[in-house]
Amino acid sequence: MNEALFDHIDTNADEFVARVMDYVRHPSISAHDIGIRKVAGMLVAHLEELGFEAGLVETPGHPFVLGRFDVDPAKPTVLLYGHYDVQPPDPLEAWISPPFEPALRDGRIWARGIGDNKGQHFAQLLAIETHLKVHGTLPCNVIFLLEGEEEIGSPQIADFVKQNVDRLQADLVVTSDGPLHESGQPVITFGVRGVASFDLLAKGASRDVHSGNFGGVVPNPIWTLVQLLATMKDADGNISVEGITEPVIPATNLEREVISRLPDDETAVKADLAIDELDGPRDRPYWDRLMFHPTLTINGISGGYNGPGSKTVLPNQAIAKCDIRLVEPLTPDYVFERVEAHVARFAPEVEVIRHNGMLPSKTPLTSPFATPLIAAVKAARGVDPLLYPTVGGSLPDYVFTKILRLPAFVIPYANADEANHAPNENLEVVRFVDGIKTGSALLSELGKLSKTDLTD
Repeated sequence: MNEALFDHIDTNADEFVARVMDYVRHPSISAHDIGIRKVAGMLVAHLEELGFEAGLVETPGHPFVLGRFDVDPAKPTVLLYGHYDVQPPDPLEAWISPPFEPALRDGRIWARGIGDNKGQHFAQLLAIETHLKVHGTLPCNVIFLLEGEEEIGSPQIADFVKQNVDRLQADLVVTSDGPLHESGQPVITFGVRGVASFDLLAKGASRDVHSGNFGGVVPNPIWTLVQLLATMKDADGNISVEGITEPVIPATNLEREVISRLPDDETAVKADLAIDELDGPRDRPYWDRLMFHPTLTINGISGGYNGPGSKTVLPNQAIAKCDIRLVEPLTPDYVFERVEAHVARFAPEVEVIRHNGMLPSKTPLTSPFATPLIAAVKAARGVDPLLYPTVGGSLPDYVFTKILRLPAFVIPYANADEANHAPNENLEVVRFVDGIKTGSALLSELGKLSKTDLTD
């Protein structure tokens, strides 16, 4: 089955590249509400042309694009998730070619959104189209779900999923987003870390004052923050906020076995970032750090004078922006409460300001879908994929694993240097074509299953 599909993709590769370039030509910037409804409408029309029952689902923010193609209730249903919104293109002067005038050079397509995420979910659409062109139908049932607010933190997705549980009934979820491994090796990810972001705000006098006239008299809020932050993470790199690390579920033996097979990226990362050693704790292995532990990061500290030269001022206010990456079973509310209790103990005058939070998500490596997904990637790419029990960043996969109670996987198609969120975002043509093949093989492998095959 895959040979005929791959032949069709190779034959039409140039046309597919031209079509995705036309697609990313249309801006859809969620942060600025530019082009959102136009692109959403284009996607609905595309799904309808493919035979999907499709439409927009309104929310208090930007709409979701939802389509469904049913072929056989005895076959599994895969929910393919992605997002049609893109990051703002700023700074424009840093782009070699205009962000919304797609260019083809050096074997890559250059445009805002080509890697994150338009090029990747368009590859999924072309995989569906390929099956329909070659075989006249799909081998399994498909739900296609595209979000319009992922780049602004997915504020509507949890409510949307809760309100549309019946319309989202599936057997598994697959997201094609993010990069392949640096080597170009394919990847299947089984989980993502969550996140809890917050500010620590310290106030002093009613105004900035002279550091000579008032130094030693008026408390300095920057020192207050520095001393507080030093109590939150020790010199060895361990989080010392009471209660945060205790509930963490240790990695399973299978997870540790899987990460033992991953490439040794530590040396390359050190060289690329010009660092001599990793953050503490020193004895923690590289992949272990990214997958199995929470982190506490100070994103920035501001207060007082930061201009050129000297200004002997004692500031009246200082703020530290922080985030904590979450692993199972931590939740943003649990972490916020522990941070607030810690601050109340060590610096009660400091205010904790909660910001956004996202739950972690994890699908067991023993999922019955692991085998067909691995087979699909190998059929398309010729090599076994690297298996990531989880990754360091955050995606809203929790809505699938915790609300819909479905296994969720991320199978990225983009090159590691795609420069998503940065100027000169790009997608290698070969990765785009490989993505179409992977998506086609994915549907083929799922089509070999029946509902009776899906019990753990």
